[in-house]
Order: sequence, then structure tokens, then C-alpha cells
Amino acid sequence: MAANSSNGEQQTTSKPPPLPSPLRFSKFFQSNMRILVTGGAGFIGSHLVDKLMENEKNEVIVVDNYFTGSKDNLRKWIGHPRFELIRHDVTEPLLIEVDQIYHLACPASPIFYKYNPVKTIKTNVIGTLNMLGLAKRVGARILLTSTSEVYGDPLIHPQPETYWGNVNPIGVRSCYDEGKRVAETLMFDYHRQHGIEIRIARIFNTYGPRMNIDDGRVVSNFIAQALRGEPLTVQKPGTQTRSFCYVSDMVDGLIRLMEGENTGPINIGNPGEFTMLELAETVKELINPEVEIKTVENTPDDPRQRKPDIAKAKELLGWEPKVKLRDGLPLMEEDFRLRLGVSKKK
Repeated sequence: MAANSSNGEQQTTSKPPPLPSPLRFSKFFQSNMRILVTGGAGFIGSHLVDKLMENEKNEVIVVDNYFTGSKDNLRKWIGHPRFELIRHDVTEPLLIEVDQIYHLACPASPIFYKYNPVKTIKTNVIGTLNMLGLAKRVGARILLTSTSEVYGDPLIHPQPETYWGNVNPIGVRSCYDEGKRVAETLMFDYHRQHGIEIRIARIFNTYGPRMNIDDGRVVSNFIAQALRGEPLTVQKPGTQTRSFCYVSDMVDGLIRLMEGENTGPINIGNPGEFTMLELAETVKELINPEVEIKTVENTPDDPRQRKPDIAKAKELLGWEPKVKLRDGLPLMEEDFRLRLGVSKKK
């Protein structure tokens, strides 16, 4: 029985989870693990698919509506006998037989989630309800990728899982922040009421290859600007901080959480903290020393600081990030150069 963390405190649910497929208990035929990844054509989702497909006992089914994701991220798996790709919007019910659900589907960049805030809320609430209903019907374990945005503009630093957050419920970012908070509530209510096996990861800023080049997130913005020879635009005051986790470390943390015995929520992120000016200076140094750095006006409700407390991830999952920012940025630069058609200066 999974240990559950309500506000960070360990408890145990008394209701047993729904039984999975009878094939799980077959004496003569050992079926593969059928894993559903919603949003699997996106940035983190496609890297998760790559890792899951390395195990020959996994069958991976991806559902994605391609709002921010791309088939190109999964091109190496299309046609593989253990892989299936379905164009589907999670706000609509899905009837499918699976053993595990990684529920990643949701636009995570401000440019995309502000573009259609009502759809963002629907994805977080109705989409999560649909995935929980599926988990209940087939007895699947479900992992939700929640977000550090549930902490809002935090008054505690670094942010532990016990912190309830400081969130504006009616701001332009609320569709995402509050949507993920409701999604977490739904996960725990299904867990308590129906015995669903749940896992909740609160993921912090993540970067790496396959990020959308113009998605408005700071690492991709800076790298794209540096490669194009444009000024690096730092939002005022420039002293606001973020912590950046390389995507391979993030995927490792998600899989450890899914395979472990703790419901979460558990912070998954890199506790290395940088101001936006420090990040800009690093990108400039590594990629294009000739570009200038200029400050621009900030967006509403932009958190002043963000840094995960990963003590629980270390203790319960044996996880901590391995890739340092200075090692990860060149890997992302190489990917962006290929996609932008920009060659490296000799």
C-alpha cells in the first residue's frame, strides 16, 4: 500500500486500489506493461517515451492533440511494434486498457496557456477527471505532473511540499496555477474515495532538447536570441531567481516516483538557483559573447524566486539531479542550431 503525503505528512490509505487487468496475474503468459503517456509528443513527454521504450517489457501509448507537441519528437518510434500514437484531446473521454498513466497533457509555457486560458483550465480539470476515471475503470496507477506554480509567488524559500503557496486566483496565470492545484485535489479525492493509486510530481523549471524554440520560457528564449544574434531580453528587475533541471534528470525522477511507493506530492527539480541576469550572462558566455543584454518590462504575477526543497525526493526516491546547467546548455544549443539552421562560428 502506498504511503501518502498529505501536506508532506506520511499517512496510509485504507481503501485497496482497483484490481488491474487479469493478465497481470496470468500463470502462462506475462503481458507487457501497457503505459499511457498523455502529452507524450511534447518536450518532457517525448523524452519520457524514449526512456520507457528502452525497456522491452513496456508498450507505450501516446495521446496528444499537438497543441504544443509535435509528431517529430516521436518520429523514431512511429511504426515500432511496442509503440502507438493517438491524436486525442484529454478533455474528451478515452476508452483504453492500460496499467500505468503518466498524465503530462497541458500547455506549460505562459505563451501557450495564456493563449486559451479556458482551454488550459479544461485540460487541467476535465482532462485530469477523464484520466482518473480511466485509472479507476482499469485499475491503473496514475502519475500527475503538477508544477512548482502551485506555490505561486512563494513566501517560503526554498519551497517544501508542505508549503500551501501564495497564488493569485484571478490573475492571467491562474488558469495554469489554479488548474494544477485543482488537479492535485482531484487526484487525492479519487485516491481517498476510490482507492486509486496516485503519484504527484511537482516539477520545477526544466530545459533541454525539443523545447519549443519560441515558447516564451526563459532558457529557450535566451538560447534562441543568442543564436539569432538578438539582445537577450531579461524581464525586470533581473534579480528574480529560477532553478533549472535538465530533462534527463526530470524523466529519471518521474519514473522513480511512478515505480516507488509514495503518492507525493514530491518536488522534482534542480536546487541550483540562478538570477535571470546570471542565466543571461551564462548563455552569452557559452553561446554568443557578442550579444547584448537588455531589460524589458515584467509580466504580471511573475514569481520573485523559485527553488525546490528536494529533501523528500532524495530520501524517498533516492533521486537528485546530475546534470549541471553549464553542461546542459550546450546540449540544448546543439539541438536549437540544427532546428534553426545556424552553424557554429569557427
